[in-house]
Amino acid sequence: MSAIPVIAIHGGAGTILRSAMSTDAEARYHAALGDILRAGQRVLADGGSALDAVTEAVRLLEDCPLFNAGHGAVFTAAGTHELDASIMDGATLDAGAVCCVTRVRNPVLAARRVLDVSEHVMFTAAGAEAFAEAQGLEFVDPSYFHTDARYQQWLSARGASGTLLDHDAATRVAQETGEDDPIDPAKKFGTVGAVALDAQGHLAAATSTGGMTNKQAGRVGDAPLIGAGCYANDATCAVSTTGTGEMFMRMLAAYDVSAQMEYRGMTLEAAADDVVMKKLPRIDGRGGLIAVDAAGNVTLPFNTEGMYRGFARVGEQAVTAIYRS
Repeated sequence: MSAIPVIAIHGGAGTILRSAMSTDAEARYHAALGDILRAGQRVLADGGSALDAVTEAVRLLEDCPLFNAGHGAVFTAAGTHELDASIMDGATLDAGAVCCVTRVRNPVLAARRVLDVSEHVMFTAAGAEAFAEAQGLEFVDPSYFHTDARYQQWLSARGASGTLLDHDAATRVAQETGEDDPIDPAKKFGTVGAVALDAQGHLAAATSTGGMTNKQAGRVGDAPLIGAGCYANDATCAVSTTGTGEMFMRMLAAYDVSAQMEYRGMTLEAAADDVVMKKLPRIDGRGGLIAVDAAGNVTLPFNTEGMYRGFARVGEQAVTAIYRS
């Protein structure tokens, strides 16, 4: 009997405390996560592929200003936006990625086109935008990515002369203004992602990010790197990560979950737990991941206080969560 198709998503992990978020802000996050899960769930229910489901889910996450990707992207030290995304098909091991794009509305769609039509896996900066333009993807003025909340975070980070991960910047703004920040209530590592299993038994994963507040222009984290921030293989699992990017890169975190399943015979949950709860902390890696295997098992571990997350099986209610149970 085939496993029930399922999709899981994340919107970042970090020190997300109940005391730092208003009830209204919490409700907005749950509503956004639920709506996006149901959209991905519909793709799967209609017989769509896991690849199409994760593409649609991440596209919607990019369009939602609550999350640090696409429209909600943070500012670089130069006051600009640099966006990264990746996607992988577990059935073929084909993959696509773009990084440091500044005018592509939905980087995940550019990554998908790389997977679909290019002999290459990754394009960067001007080359990535030239490829996206040739593919007829939607371009926007850089001002599209401006949100007042992200701008205030950037001003605060500049004043501190430092680089801040998504929710670190928000925490500083809240401390300085005394106001609740409905977009970023506490420290959070800002990445979004999705993993899915379809009715044909195929897996897929996608990840997208706006980077770090006040990051040095040109810095690239784990999100667009196959094996670090995104990985899918029908023989094992599909994984999307969120956290301190450099640590996830050094650990090849997404691939490591798959490798432990393949070479050590570990279950999805055990392999993911080993990476997130044991290996990453050894090098001060903080964050989490979402993963699904060919049997439809889902795991969403994180070593921080919270992670915006959820999953939905076809025919069942979507489940969303922010804090630890």
